[in-house]
Amino acid sequence: MNIIITGASKGIGYELAKQFASNVNNKVVIIARNRLKLEQLKRECQFQYPGAKIYPMVFDLGQGDFKHGLIPELLSSISTVDILVNNAGTLINKPFEELTREDIENTYRTNVISTFDLIKSLLPFMGKGQQPTHIINISSMGGFQGSSKFPGLSAYSSSKAALANLTECLAEEFKGRNISVNCLCIGAVQTEMFVQAFPGEKASMQPAQMANYIREFALNGAAYYNGKVLPVSNSTP
Repeated sequence: MNIIITGASKGIGYELAKQFASNVNNKVVIIARNRLKLEQLKRECQFQYPGAKIYPMVFDLGQGDFKHGLIPELLSSISTVDILVNNAGTLINKPFEELTREDIENTYRTNVISTFDLIKSLLPFMGKGQQPTHIINISSMGGFQGSSKFPGLSAYSSSKAALANLTECLAEEFKGRNISVNCLCIGAVQTEMFVQAFPGEKASMQPAQMANYIREFALNGAAYYNGKVLPVSNSTP
């Protein structure tokens, strides 16, 4: 399978890439800004799983030129897309009245607009296999309607709510094109972003545990779900 994971330089994305790479028949494209972390991830995968096919691509999803900067390089490694995991995200923890226009724009550019851009760029290469291409948008419980909300996270949570709604819209638009789109609203996982959002708190789940769930969902979820926004959480926060 041809798999693309954004935000792969740390946390859940890092662990997810390792789990997909354990099957040496997979081609795993990993995208993030941090070249050193991506190269480290590639070394770990190839050491642990000799023959693993993993392709690091250094790219700033919030600022980069998709058409000329990312897509040509990506297509040199894979020609079709079976799974796309839009995992990249950014978070700012700041009271609403202190948020600047730049804070809000940067958050939405990374968390929402880059997902628009990436899916649009890759759309011609989706839905080409026997099984549907599965797009998984990684949102947050903060963006899940009716969930608990927390002070300081209005930019982040509202951007993740937009990602959830985009999922529903795209599933409808892509009907008949052999593409499924689902959204996982992730709860508390012990990542750098969780620590930033909730200083002093400790999550009950580790990144590898959540990555395992996402991997299984990416492989099998399209048979059961399309256009669904699913909470994945066992605690609050």
